[in-house]
Amino acid sequence: MNATLSDMLIGCLVMFAVTYATKGITLLFAKREIKSAYIRSFLYYLPYSVLAVMVFPTILFSTASLLSGIVGTAVALLLSFFKRGLLPVSLASIAAVFLTEFLIYVL
Repeated sequence: MNATLSDMLIGCLVMFAVTYATKGITLLFAKREIKSAYIRSFLYYLPYSVLAVMVFPTILFSTASLLSGIVGTAVALLLSFFKRGLLPVSLASIAAVFLTEFLIYVL
């Protein structure tokens, strides 16, 4: 399942729409500050959850094997749990996928 440019643009458009909708609708309809911690956290995390739902299947199936996608995801989650930055997490995940693919197909 390879993502084409149109797929990526549609994904970006959907993410923009969700982010704008949550922020814009809140500004339009909320006449006063939202005090409910539940609603505030829902509106804050909604764009991130939509992005995760859109990206996660592609992460697993964009490699040559499902195993390398799982390994790359596990490395990213582990490093993210320990609060590493985006660049180290990305590079380590890419390296993990590369090494897994190498071990599967070359050895």
